[in-house]
Amino acid sequence: MIRFSLSCQNDHSFDGWFRNSEDFEKQKKHGLVACPSCGSVRVEKALMAPSVSTGRKREKMALAMNAEQKKALTELKALSEKLRENADYVGGKFAEEARKIHFGETDPRGIYGEATPEEAKGLVEDGVEFMPLPVFPDDRN
Repeated sequence: MIRFSLSCQNDHSFDGWFRNSEDFEKQKKHGLVACPSCGSVRVEKALMAPSVSTGRKREKMALAMNAEQKKALTELKALSEKLRENADYVGGKFAEEARKIHFGETDPRGIYGEATPEEAKGLVEDGVEFMPLPVFPDDRN
């Protein structure tokens, strides 16, 4: 995962995590990257210093969070875990299953899985309500 410093047309600064630069560009192109402050999808990468990841640096980054940020991260992880516990994993068939539920072709239930940016855009166009779940570094180990 790569962290980009981003800014919107209204000069709000925020960070975003992406698999790579191409992933950011694809999501941006499809209007899936939005400013958390104002909702603008006119987002650009901001200048940022290169980052070399070392064990020590990761340790310092974790220690750099204040108590409120640590609490929020813990709560976000717990919420994400609870959502997954109370939903069915449908893998790469997320868009298909979400549409079936939305259009009443199957019983309503919570689901989670993966969708491409194109599939996500199609779901939005069809009026299907969904949201991305955060993926934490620990989830990939």
